[in-house]
Amino acid sequence: MTNKLEQVFLNKTNNVLNVYCTAGYPFLESTNEVINSLQNNKVDIIELGIPYSDPLADGPTIQESSMVAINNGMTIEVLFNQLKENKNVLESKTALILMGYLNPILLFGFEKFCAKAKEVGVDGLILPDMPTYEFEKTYKAIIDKHDLNFIFLVTPETSEARVRMLDNLSSGFLYAVSSSSITGSDKDFSTVTSYLQRLQSYQLKNKILVGFGIKDKQTFNTACANSNGAIIGSAYIKALQNCEDINTTTTQFINQILH
Repeated sequence: MTNKLEQVFLNKTNNVLNVYCTAGYPFLESTNEVINSLQNNKVDIIELGIPYSDPLADGPTIQESSMVAINNGMTIEVLFNQLKENKNVLESKTALILMGYLNPILLFGFEKFCAKAKEVGVDGLILPDMPTYEFEKTYKAIIDKHDLNFIFLVTPETSEARVRMLDNLSSGFLYAVSSSSITGSDKDFSTVTSYLQRLQSYQLKNKILVGFGIKDKQTFNTACANSNGAIIGSAYIKALQNCEDINTTTTQFINQILH
C-alpha cells in the first residue's frame, strides 16, 4: 500500500514544498493548529521536529524553538497524544514526517515509537544522527514493519559511492543538505546548483528535496530548478515568533513562497 509520502511524489514531481515546524512551538498546544494551517495551505509535506536539547544539525532559530517547546512541556508522549487527537492528520493528503534525534527515541523505545508514529498518521522519519550500520543491522526491519519511510541526508561533500548507498537505504526521498552548515544560514545558492546537478546525474532511485537556507520564493525556485522540491524551516519558525494568529501568518508565508 502506498503511503502519503510516496503518493506526494506520484502526484507531483516538481516544486514539492516541505515545511518544517517544531512540535509544541510557539505554545504547547500550537502543534495541531500549525499542522492544520499548513495542510489548509496545500503544503505537500509537513516535517514536524521533535524538540531536543542538543540538536546538532539545527541552527539558532530552530534550537531556540526547541528550547521553548521543551520548556512548554513538549515530549514524545505529549506529541503522540496531540497527533492522535488530530483527525486531519489521517484524512489530509499532506504527508507528515517526524524529524528528531536518536537518543530520546531510544529512551522512549524505538519499536514503540515507530508503532505509535504509524498509528497517529506519520508517514516517515528523519533522524540525522542514525548510523548507517545500526540502521541496516537493527532499525530498518522495525521501520519497515511499521510501513514508515526513512530519509537519509547527503551533503556536497558526500562521495558518490556514499550518496548511492544512502539512496539505496532511503525511501520517500533523499534530503540534500545545500551546504555543510547548520539550518537557517544564509548562502549563495548559485554555488549549490552544480552540486544538485551532480546528484541528478547519478539518476538516483529517490526524489531529491533540498534543505538548509531556503527562505523565500527566490531560494525555493532556485532549489527546485535542479531538484524535485525544497524544505523550509528556520524562515517559517521566525514567522511564527510573536505572531498573533497562526492561520493568518501561515497563509501569508506560504503565499509568498508559492505565488
